[in-house]
Amino acid sequence: MLCHCQSLLSFTDCCAPYLNNEHTPSTPLALMRSRYSAFSVGNGAYLLATWHPDTKGSLTSEELSEHGLNCQWLGLNIIFTRIEADGIHGVVEFKVRYREQGRVVLLHEQSYFERVAGRWLYRDGLINPPKIGANQPCPCGAMQTDIAKNGTPKKYKQCCAKR
Repeated sequence: MLCHCQSLLSFTDCCAPYLNNEHTPSTPLALMRSRYSAFSVGNGAYLLATWHPDTKGSLTSEELSEHGLNCQWLGLNIIFTRIEADGIHGVVEFKVRYREQGRVVLLHEQSYFERVAGRWLYRDGLINPPKIGANQPCPCGAMQTDIAKNGTPKKYKQCCAKR
């Protein structure tokens, strides 16, 4: 079976080791993908364990499991991902489609992650973040590699917009 996160890897080789607490995600992107898979299978305990304690509030694993199981998860599309220079903050922008109560919902979020005691945790997110202009620097932080433009940021349209 392919992984729920649409990595094109098998679930066993992709997110299952995270959801079974055999490994911890080494990047914000891996954590984002594993959290999507956790929602898909209703693993609220994993979702709660990977949520930053300062922002999870009074959420329970039962609530998170119920939400995940009450939806039909239709797809995850990663827009960009970045780890900040400090190595403890990261960003993943994504779009998720799911069906809930017969209605298809599109969730577009820019999620913020923080590394705490060596583990990446979901901190919070911005729903419907501002659109990135085609000629703006790519938010992933990629730099030009050709000699004439070396050291300047890639434009969004030449980088992550192509995905």
